[in-house]
Amino acid sequence: MNAGIIGIGKYVPEKVLTNHDLEKMMDTSDEWIRTRTGIEERRIADDSMDTSDLGFEAAKKAIENAGISPEEIDLILVATVTPDQPFPTVACMLQERLGAKKAAAMDISAACSGFMYGVATAKQFIESGAYKYVLIVGVEKLSKILNWKDRNTAVLFGDGAGAAVMGPVSEGRGVLAFELGADGTGGKHLYQDEYVIMNGREVFKFAVRQMGESCMNVLEKAGLTKEDVDFLIPHQANIRIMESARLRLDLPEEKMSKTIHKYGNTSAASIPISLVEEVEAGKIKDDDIVVMVGFGGGLTWGSIVMRWGR
Repeated sequence: MNAGIIGIGKYVPEKVLTNHDLEKMMDTSDEWIRTRTGIEERRIADDSMDTSDLGFEAAKKAIENAGISPEEIDLILVATVTPDQPFPTVACMLQERLGAKKAAAMDISAACSGFMYGVATAKQFIESGAYKYVLIVGVEKLSKILNWKDRNTAVLFGDGAGAAVMGPVSEGRGVLAFELGADGTGGKHLYQDEYVIMNGREVFKFAVRQMGESCMNVLEKAGLTKEDVDFLIPHQANIRIMESARLRLDLPEEKMSKTIHKYGNTSAASIPISLVEEVEAGKIKDDDIVVMVGFGGGLTWGSIVMRWGR
C-alpha cells in the first residue's frame, strides 16, 4: 500500500506586519531584512486566536479537500512548538473540534522539521495497514514567544497553519522515501528560554550544509537523481539557505517554492503552507517528483521525496 497526500489546506491570520511596521518598533530597516532574509512581511494572529484555532481552520480545509469526513480520520498529528498549553495537546483539541471521534491524537515537537516528522510517521501507519487516514497539521503562533525588542529574531517569524490528509494512493505515487535526523549538540544554538533565542551564524552554517545533504540523501534512498526532481519545497527560513538547496539540485528558480516574502518563517507550518500555494498555482502536477526539506531547533532536519497525486 502506498501512502501519499490526498488533501491539503492552509490558514494564515489576516493581520499583516510589514518590514516598514517593524522599522517603527525596533532598530532595523526594510532593506536590511529583505537583503539578508528575503522576508517582506509576515502574518500575526491577534489575541483572540491561539495555535489550535489556526490549526483548526487549516485542518477543516484539508479534510474537505481530501473528500472524506472527520469521522474517517484514524490519527491526528500536530507539529508545533507553540501549543496553546502543555496539555491537552493541540491534536486532542482539534480531535474534539473537528468531530474526529475515532482518531488517536498527539503532538510532535521537532520545531521547523515537525511536518516532515509527521509525514514520515503517517507513512508507517498507513503502509502497515494499521490506519487508513492520517491528518497532519503544521501550525505555529510564534508571535507569542518572540521578544519584540530583539531585532535578530523578531523580524524572522510569522504565524500560520498548513495541513495535509494522508491516505492510500495509486501505485507508484505517494511518499517514495524520507530522511529524518537530529544533532542534539546543536540545541544551544536555537532554543526557547522565555523567548526564542538564536545564534544565527551557527544555525545558518548548519542549515546550508544539512539542507543540501538531506536532499541528496533522500533522492538516493528513492533510487532517484537530482535530474528527476520537478519541484523543491524548502523550509522558508532564509532565502540564502533556500537558494543553497536549490543550487545543490541544479534546479531553475521557478522550480523552487518561495513564500518567505509573504509569510516569513512559520516553523512547522512553512512547508505545508508552501505546498498548498504551489498546488493551487498549478506549479505541482500529478506525477511530479517533489522534494520537501526542512531543518529546525533541536537541531533537527527532515526530507521527503514523493510522486504527487492520488
